[in-house]
Amino acid sequence: MQNIIDRFISYVVIDTESDSNSETTPSTKKQWVLAEKLVQELKNIGMTEVTIDENAYIMATLPSNVDYSVPTIGFISHFDTSPDFTGTNVKPQIFPNYDGGDIILNAERNIILSPKYFKDLLQYKGQTIITTDGTTLLGADDKAGITEIVTAMEFLIKNPEIKHGKIRIGFTPDEEIGRGAHLFDVMQFDADWAYTMDGSQVGELEYENFNAAGAKITFKGKSVHPGYAKGKMINSMLIANAFINKLPKDEIPQETKGYEGFFHIHHLSGSIEETVLELIIRDHSKKKFEKRKELIAKISNKINKKFGEQFGENIVIVEIKDQYYNMKEKVLPVKHIVDIAENAMKELGIKPLIKPIRGGTDGCQLSYKGLPCPNIFAGGHNFHGKYEYVPAESMQKAVKVIIKIAQLTALKRK
Repeated sequence: MQNIIDRFISYVVIDTESDSNSETTPSTKKQWVLAEKLVQELKNIGMTEVTIDENAYIMATLPSNVDYSVPTIGFISHFDTSPDFTGTNVKPQIFPNYDGGDIILNAERNIILSPKYFKDLLQYKGQTIITTDGTTLLGADDKAGITEIVTAMEFLIKNPEIKHGKIRIGFTPDEEIGRGAHLFDVMQFDADWAYTMDGSQVGELEYENFNAAGAKITFKGKSVHPGYAKGKMINSMLIANAFINKLPKDEIPQETKGYEGFFHIHHLSGSIEETVLELIIRDHSKKKFEKRKELIAKISNKINKKFGEQFGENIVIVEIKDQYYNMKEKVLPVKHIVDIAENAMKELGIKPLIKPIRGGTDGCQLSYKGLPCPNIFAGGHNFHGKYEYVPAESMQKAVKVIIKIAQLTALKRK
C-alpha cells in the first residue's frame, strides 16, 4: 500500500488546476508538468505505445497475454483539478490508523475534518486517511484514479500469470471544466469499451448521469446620479436578483438528491450598468432538462418585456450551452460492461453501489462519441474543497477492481 500512497502524493503536489476562461487545451500550462511525468512513468513501468498529443491527451497499451481473442477494454482518468478551489501548493497529510475522531487539518486556522459533520469518515476507522492541510483541495479527483490505473498496470506487468486481454489507458486534461473528452480521439484509443475511475466512495458504479448545461446571463442597466434617478436608473444587480428569485427555491444542490435536478448559481458579479450571473442546469430526465432551459428563457422574456419600452432593447441576454447528456442511453445496449464491473466488485467482497451520478465524467461524453464508459469509484470524498480526503485502502481496493475486471473480461468463453 505504501507504493500507492507514494505515487498518489507525487501526483497531488503538482498543481494542475484548470481554467474555464482559457481557450487553449490544456487550459493551463502547468497541467503539462504532470502529463509529462505520467508519460515517463508509463514507459518506466513497461507500458507500450505510450503517446501524448499536442493537447496533452495521454494513451498507452498493455498488450494481451492470452492467445485467443478478447475485447479490448480501457481505463480513463483526468489529471486536472477543479478551479472551484485552489490546487496550488498542496501539502497532503497522512493519518494512519484513523481513530474515528476529529482530524485537525490546520490548527492555526482551526480547520477540522470532523465525523460529526462528515459522517462518511466513520466508515474508515482503522484506515490510513490522506487529507489536505486545510488551505487547498487535495486532488483525489482524479489523481486517485490515475494512481489506481498506473498501479494496476504495473501489477499486471509484474505478474504475467494473471491473464488479461489488451488494455488501453487514457489520461485527459480539463475534465473539471467540461472539456476532458472534447479532443479525446476515440478511434485512436481503439477500445470496445472503457471505465472512468472517477467516482467517490468504495463500491460506486455508475452508468447514469445528469444532462448538463451551463448558462451565462447578462443583465444590462443604466447608471445615473441617485439623486436624479427617478424613472431613469435601471440597476442591473436588482434585475439579476429578481431573476434569481423567480427560480424554484428548493431546486438547488443542497436541497436535492438522487434523480432530482437543480439550478446552481456559482458566480455572480456586477455593477449598476452590468451584472453577469453564471449557473449550471442539471437533470437526469431529458424532458425536465429541456423544461429547465425553457424556464430560464421564460423568466428572461418576461423581464425584457417589462423593461423593453423604457430601455429600448433587451436588458437580459441569455447564453445557454449544453455540456453533456445522460450516458444511460448509450450504455444500456451494452449493459454487460456494467455487469462485469459489478461482478468484479462482488468477487472481491465489495458491495456495489449502483446509482446515478449527480454530476458528470469524461465517460458521459465519451459514451456519445462511441466509447461506452461507465464510472467506477476512485475512493475520495468531499471533492473540490479543503475537506477533501481519500483513504489509502480505498485506492488499494480500486486497484484490485481494475485487475479483476481485466481478468473477467479475458475469461475464455465456451
